[in-house]
Amino acid sequence: MLEGLRSWASQNDGEILRPTGKNLRNLNPIVTDLTSLELAWWGYLVNGAPASFASINTRSERLAHTTGTLPGRAIVPVSYWREMAKPSRVWYRFTAPENRLLGLAAVTRPGRAADGTVYTCYSIVMQPASDHLEHIHDRMPLLINPGFAEEWLTRPDPGGELFEAAVSASAPVNAIIHVDPEGADTPPSDPGRLF
Repeated sequence: MLEGLRSWASQNDGEILRPTGKNLRNLNPIVTDLTSLELAWWGYLVNGAPASFASINTRSERLAHTTGTLPGRAIVPVSYWREMAKPSRVWYRFTAPENRLLGLAAVTRPGRAADGTVYTCYSIVMQPASDHLEHIHDRMPLLINPGFAEEWLTRPDPGGELFEAAVSASAPVNAIIHVDPEGADTPPSDPGRLF
């Protein structure tokens, strides 16, 4: 799997993960089982076009109140994510020590582009920020603890129970996240980078 991620990053010249649009078909790697990667569309497709509603992120609180089965689930591998502090409009980079790979929780659903091509579409699950990060931004991705990855991808529990478990398992990962102001080397529109 790591070799697949390195190959994707190399083929994309180190390109960052970006929401997919109707004109830019940048498909991003996601993990839907523990043995393979899939290239997927970040954001939802509705009636052959990118959704007219915000779909690149999904609030964890909404999913936590689900009593039935959750939508499909995935993990989005990244080496960091970015958020802008308000009102200063300064971008910050959030990383793990030694730039270790992070796994962002995502929910998936199928979508069809205007040309009829079917894609797996995904939305990153966002939760309230940890105490040591909330001074920068009030939300952060739900980070999947490596020891919880298989459960996240396969556990059949109703949504609320699974989310409680995922949030609890993410606490040790959240605690090690480090934040730095962005340097001038990355344009402020870049939401994250793989490797």
